Amino acid sequence: MGTARPAHSGDAFEATAGQVLAGYLNTRCGDFLRSLRLYGESGSDTAAAQDAASALRRSARRIGGSLHTFRVLLDPVWADQLRTELGWLSGTLAQEYACTARLHRLVSALARLSGAGAVPAARNAESASAAAGALTVGASRAGALLERQLTLARTRSHSAALQALGSSRFHAVADAVAVLASEVPLAPVAGAPATEILTGPQGGAERRLLDAVAALPLARAAHPYNAEALVHGLATPSDGEAQDAPWHQVRLLLRLHRYAQEVRHPDGSPDPVFAEAGRALDRHRDAAEAAAAAANAARTPRIAPATAYALGVLHADQRHEVEAARYDFQQIWQRTAVTTA
Repeated sequence: MGTARPAHSGDAFEATAGQVLAGYLNTRCGDFLRSLRLYGESGSDTAAAQDAASALRRSARRIGGSLHTFRVLLDPVWADQLRTELGWLSGTLAQEYACTARLHRLVSALARLSGAGAVPAARNAESASAAAGALTVGASRAGALLERQLTLARTRSHSAALQALGSSRFHAVADAVAVLASEVPLAPVAGAPATEILTGPQGGAERRLLDAVAALPLARAAHPYNAEALVHGLATPSDGEAQDAPWHQVRLLLRLHRYAQEVRHPDGSPDPVFAEAGRALDRHRDAAEAAAAAANAARTPRIAPATAYALGVLHADQRHEVEAARYDFQQIWQRTAVTTA
């Protein structure tokens, strides 16, 4: 086990796998520590603190993802431990942002759905008018209920993030990242040429991604609004989560694949097709979680029928967004296959 100096552009072709990986990790650790400093300096500037926390979270994800993919080049016990701690940190910091984004998404959707012409199709003008009146009445109450619930969740997430950033556990993580910024615990195999060694872990990340995509029901997703996501979304929560889970897994594997490409080609631009596919899966995740939040709000005891109706329409709308995101991903992935070929 040893350490390696970062590889420079002038000796990139002669660099060892350890030098390339160490160079990438050194850069990402520098981003992490810089974001941490900016967070500490933000004071009462909420926007600056949020930006710094987002940058901190992105850096933690990249470091953790690289430790996972290129574990064979590292001290495995050390890599697994640090990756676990970075996952805890990024997950904790993500919750507040997720609650804020989810509330904005749901309130905006309610405003859109309760507007003229946004009511689900009805058999006749009379029933359409009744549906529109029920949705308009229930939308404001549904929005207020969602705002109370998600604001409470955001407040709790904010408190959890502050507690995490002030904990001894976080300081241990920050210390480990600071050491990693200059010294990477490498395995002996990392001394081999980068062109020979890095291909294996990166290829493994790509194979896992391709296998996960192959398991998706892309044939159904090729038809827009086939109601597959909607039907499952209206089932029990466990059924809905099980049906969404493979898509969420592809999203995570696509991110790991992108990070592996960054290690191999740190100066290259991201593949635009993969980036677009990632954005489609981000929309899928956001819509699925928003639908779950609407369904959870609809289970609130003793809410008015009009409120429950509005939340039901909102849930269906977000499940249709889930389906639309799957369709978009399927279309994008076809381009990925053509590009790869």
